[in-house]
Formats: sequence, structure tokens, C-alpha cells
Amino acid sequence: MGKLRKKGLTLLKGLFSAILLYLVFTRIPFSEVWEVLKKANPGYLALALLAFSASKWIAARRLNLYFERIAVPLTEWSNLKLYLLGMFYNLFLPGGIGGDAYKGYLLHRTFGASGKRLASVLLLDRISGLALLFLYSALIVLWMSPPEFAAYQPGLWFLLPIGILIFWAVHRKAFPFLQPVFWSSLGYSALVQLAQLIAVYLILMALGVTDFVMEYLLVFLISSIVAVLPITIGGIGSRELVFFYGAQWLGLDQGTSIGISMTFFLITALVSLTGLIYHFKKPELELRFLPGDSD
Repeated sequence: MGKLRKKGLTLLKGLFSAILLYLVFTRIPFSEVWEVLKKANPGYLALALLAFSASKWIAARRLNLYFERIAVPLTEWSNLKLYLLGMFYNLFLPGGIGGDAYKGYLLHRTFGASGKRLASVLLLDRISGLALLFLYSALIVLWMSPPEFAAYQPGLWFLLPIGILIFWAVHRKAFPFLQPVFWSSLGYSALVQLAQLIAVYLILMALGVTDFVMEYLLVFLISSIVAVLPITIGGIGSRELVFFYGAQWLGLDQGTSIGISMTFFLITALVSLTGLIYHFKKPELELRFLPGDSD
């Protein structure tokens, strides 16, 4: 029954992704998007790939920071291999065990780590990234200074640090055993999202986009927030839909907007595909030190 339910959910996600893509490409011809993609500069695309890869390496280090707090201090290489395997499962095998679930299962089976704490760590890893997406989105909106926000700008600037303090308080209450690494993990999250913004900026340069750069970056951040929702496969469809309507809302070129979304997905898929190696040859996980030796 459990396997049937997973397959049913995967089918629904795939169907929803297909519907969203259909909605996008019935409003903007794929040929128009293809014309944008054909002009892409491969040098900038290679740099974007490096920036995105760096973001995932930083994200893996953030997760390992959490693992250390629950007495599973993986070596950096072991942790990176496990992280890549999780990315592969999340994107290419959505009908099977999810990437996060597999990481939790493997660490529990190998080292006997608490299932409850592993679940907390993996959830917080997602929440931390999501918090920075909202923060960067707010900063870009304030930087753009839209006229309708002019009267509220001083208050909005004041609310940003208040929001961080609220997050700190909730973090302390819900995850007290991870509180010692709160600021470190938040710093890692800031670097993760910054590296991805750099990747998107390089995609813009590859496509020859020099105008409305901040607007495109804002749409990307909003699309990343929406893509976190488990309603499509790997964010396929939902990200494109946000780029399409974001372009309409902000007066951007729709073909370019969808081209950015598709290029970012292809880079994500390429990096995730490296996890295929560890699907066939499961990573041998090693600890940097034995639990109890860190104090």
C-alpha cells in the first residue's frame, strides 16, 4: 500500500508538472525560448555551472555542521558523496525513496543516529535555506525601491533584523540541540543562496541580458521558494510558471525569462546526475572523529 501511494503521488506530481509546462508553452512558443538559448555564451555557462556546484558544496558543509551536533561528524568527502546521491534521488528517482529520507535512513542504519534528530536536522536544513531566500528577496525589493513601498521602506529595513531574531528564537525553542551552530549555519545558508544568485547572474550574462538584472534575480528567488513546495517533480513546471508570470508582472522579456529557468534547471540536473555514481556504488561513510571526542 505504501509503495502504491508513493507511485500515485509521483504520478500526480508528474502530471502537475506537465500541466504547468503546458500552460507556459501555450502562452509563449518554445521556438522563442530556443532562439534565446541558442545565443548562450558557453564560457559564462561554464562559470554558472561552477558557481552552482560551489553552492551545493557549501550546502553540504552546512548539513554536516548539523550532523556533527547529533554525533555523526562525517568526513567532508563522505558527506559530499551522500549529498550528491540525495540530489540524484530527489530529481531523477522521485518515485523511489527521497533524497533526504535516504540520507536519514543510511545514517541511522550505519551509525545508529536518532531517527527523530535526523529528521529534525534534515528539516532544518531546508528551512534555513528557505529563510535566506525570503531575506534576499526582501533585500532586492528594497534595493529596487518600488514607488508603492517608498513610505514603508524605513519600517521594512527595521523588520529584517527583527525577522532574523524571530527565526533565532523559534530555532532555539524547536531545535535547542542545534542552537550552538545557529549563526554558523545561517552564514552557510547566506553563502549558498549568494552562490546561486551568482550562477543566475552568469546565466544572464551568457544570454546577453544586461538590463533589469535585479528584477530577473528577484523572479529567480521567488521561483526557488515556490520550487521548494512538494507539488511537482524537482520544481519542474512551477519554476517556469513563476518566471512566466514574473516576467509579465515586472515587464521582462518572457522568452528570456523562461530561457533562464530552463538553463538553471539543466545545470541543476547536470550536477545532480553526478550522484548516479553513488547509486550504483553506495558511498562508504566515514567519521572525522568518534562521537564524544569533539568536546
